[in-house]
Amino acid sequence: MHLLEVLRRPVITEKATYLQQENKYVFEVARGASKPQIRDAVEKAFKVKVAKVTVMTVSGKTKRMGRREITSPSWKKAIVSLEPGYKVSFFEGV
Repeated sequence: MHLLEVLRRPVITEKATYLQQENKYVFEVARGASKPQIRDAVEKAFKVKVAKVTVMTVSGKTKRMGRREITSPSWKKAIVSLEPGYKVSFFEGV
């Protein structure tokens, strides 16, 4: 998998904003991406040093559409902890 395909989008939620104060950033990543691939993608995209990568799969939510139940697709989330002294300028001012 190419490094540009690993990171899908940043996740900007209230909890993710609180994690930024601890120098942790949240991204939606490709389903087949591994921790080393995520580490390399973040380091090359933002020119920072990554200390730790935590990965989890977020289950899709079930919604009712009339009589049918529709489940949104599951997706993979990565919480990336940076070394002290590094920041991702993409998230500043959000």
